[in-house]
Amino acid sequence: MKTKLVSGKLERVTSELLVVFAFDAAEKKQPAKETKPAIKLLTTGNAVAEATAAILSSGEFAAGSCETVLLHAPSGFKAERILLVGLGKVTPSEVRKAAGAAVRFAKPRKLRELSIAIPSSEGLDPFAATRALVEGAYIGDFDPDTYRSDRKDQSIEQLSVVSDGADQAAVDAGLREGVIIGEAQNFTRSLVNEPGNVMTPTVLGEKATEMCRQYGLKCEVYGADKLKELKMGAFWGVTKGSEEPPALIVMTYEPKSAPATPVLGLVGKGITFDTGGISIKAADGMEKMKYDMAGGAAMIGAMQAIAQLKPAVKVIGIVCAAENMPSGNAMKPGDVQIAMSGKSIEIINTDAEGRLVLADGLSYARQLGATHLIDAATLTGACVVALGMVNAGSFSNNEETYKHFSDALQISGERFWRLPLEDEYAEQIKSTIADMMNTGGSRWGGAITAAMFLKEFAEDTPWIHLDIAGVAWTEEPKPWIAKGPSGIPVRTITEWVRSYAK
Repeated sequence: MKTKLVSGKLERVTSELLVVFAFDAAEKKQPAKETKPAIKLLTTGNAVAEATAAILSSGEFAAGSCETVLLHAPSGFKAERILLVGLGKVTPSEVRKAAGAAVRFAKPRKLRELSIAIPSSEGLDPFAATRALVEGAYIGDFDPDTYRSDRKDQSIEQLSVVSDGADQAAVDAGLREGVIIGEAQNFTRSLVNEPGNVMTPTVLGEKATEMCRQYGLKCEVYGADKLKELKMGAFWGVTKGSEEPPALIVMTYEPKSAPATPVLGLVGKGITFDTGGISIKAADGMEKMKYDMAGGAAMIGAMQAIAQLKPAVKVIGIVCAAENMPSGNAMKPGDVQIAMSGKSIEIINTDAEGRLVLADGLSYARQLGATHLIDAATLTGACVVALGMVNAGSFSNNEETYKHFSDALQISGERFWRLPLEDEYAEQIKSTIADMMNTGGSRWGGAITAAMFLKEFAEDTPWIHLDIAGVAWTEEPKPWIAKGPSGIPVRTITEWVRSYAK
């Protein structure tokens, strides 16, 4: 999708579809059904208000979140159509969703070009609004139907972002960043979308290498010999059940302007297909286990964005990629694996494999000099039970580091809920034969005991753990995003990194 900035009055914009945002400004002092809507258009000038007066006065359009109404041949406009899109609230997050909804409205109607007016509103920063608008448009343009023989490419070819000319520098910067982050999020989604017979650990390493070459990052991809050399017994224990070789992917961003510290370590779970191993999963829904590498894909996508945004901080991205398969060589319940850190792990359930590869990934990041860590993984069904598919889980051992993360959420608009890490939970993963077990041994607090397990390998390094099992895959299409991979948490990880360069 080509993206350009257009300045001028909306009535002079030539376009197949001109998109304008609106919201209900009525004070909700009474029940909604008794409150008369007061629709406010987020534009300057009166032209759009005059052209849409009839539809707005009819009451047919309430300007709810992602609600749409289309006008053909609007009087006095060069645009062929005007699409009004509602915002639930006037926030960057709602702008992002509304822009995605506009793109997804246009795609099946064979409209390949559209123009979206930057919302004009007091309290809405033009940089944040423009960036969110562009991000949302890119997110809305992605579809997962890659392998359909009857696939009809409905991609938007041209997006024009229309500015009224105010604060041009902020708008220019917002557009640039929106494109960078939108493309990075969609790149992540494209990786996650690939089937397991295509996206093997080797291919994931190749995709990371190709991206790094394109954007000027250093990339090294190691195989089984390196895992054995580093004594990554936890990682190797997972991968040895598969005929596909593992891939330890290491991406490095080291700008000359970066200070010696901090060094940020991004560690992602890259299980390209997860059968559960010997503790095999139920057949129902197993086809979605191609998405078990979403945490690793997010780290690759974030590194792509970081390479272009160029924050003055050193970053090391590590993806531990493997398949988790049952075979005569596979790890068994009751086995004991020795992690890179030297800690011994009793295997209770081979389907708790993500934390094993992350354990060695976190240790390796520390060995490479990381002073702060963040990991992301589709780690536990327990987190989905706790938070559903709205919020992802977050954990941390350091308040200052988590403050950077919570500040990043205010920019990214992604939704995480912090869960506790209290010492009592560690009791559940104590083993009688080894230093720890790889599960808590019961269904209670499963997301927390998984995080407690990882905390043992972060040790005293400031660390954040993201359990994205419930949000990495969108189960049903929404007005602003297709069913399939979401690309969460690329935006937040990128902002977390940037926060250390400010």
